[in-house]
Amino acid sequence: MFFFLLHLALSDLGSICTTVPKAMHSLLWDTRDISYSGCAAQLLLFVFFISAEVSLLTVMCYDRYVSICKPLHYGTLLGSRACAHMAAAAWASAFLNALLHTANTFSLSLCHGNSLGQFFCEVPQILKLSCSKSYLRKFGLLLISVCLGFGCFVFMVFSYVQIFRAVLRIPSEQGRHKAFSTCLPHLAVVSLFFSTGILAHVKPPSISSPSLDLALSVLYSVVPPALNPLIYSLRNQELKAAVWTLMTGCFQKH
Repeated sequence: MFFFLLHLALSDLGSICTTVPKAMHSLLWDTRDISYSGCAAQLLLFVFFISAEVSLLTVMCYDRYVSICKPLHYGTLLGSRACAHMAAAAWASAFLNALLHTANTFSLSLCHGNSLGQFFCEVPQILKLSCSKSYLRKFGLLLISVCLGFGCFVFMVFSYVQIFRAVLRIPSEQGRHKAFSTCLPHLAVVSLFFSTGILAHVKPPSISSPSLDLALSVLYSVVPPALNPLIYSLRNQELKAAVWTLMTGCFQKH
């Protein structure tokens, strides 16, 4: 679990560093300019880290499933070599997905201005500037990504159904509590990530507005990566004790 948490933290850090520094620069210096190559690089990196997060969350769900539903086979199914292979596959598939999206998006001709309605370069906003009539080419990869994301989501739902069924069969209350405490942080991260992403991209056009699009983009691109470390850190008793000591010390000083 901690091996995959390291990779998840790297993907969170990467997605934050891809969008937030440029947004802060634009806010502080009151400029929204970004070069064509810079926009392409930002899109490539953002799709890469977001795709890696989806893949890693799916792999971590499988890790939780094996550890709870098939604990005697855990060492065989998820040895160090298997974990390394799954992590490498997650990063490789994410890079391939990002490369295809970036190449497809920036090969389209853009004729509807050069102003994006977001604080970073993302595929839907760039497609709005395209005057290409090849709708199959424009939305083909997006449809594939949606299907892959939905497939990962269905796999997670199915896995957690099996996990909760196995946990409820554990006779001891302490064992059930330990199993739930292992799964709930991952389930919270998955719920936060998918709910914000779906809310940002699958909203009715009738309620779409620049300010709402901006708020939803911040919600799915910044909030989940920022909260993931906090959600997983709450399982660490030493960290919770240190935070509590720090807070009580501050209150006592005042």
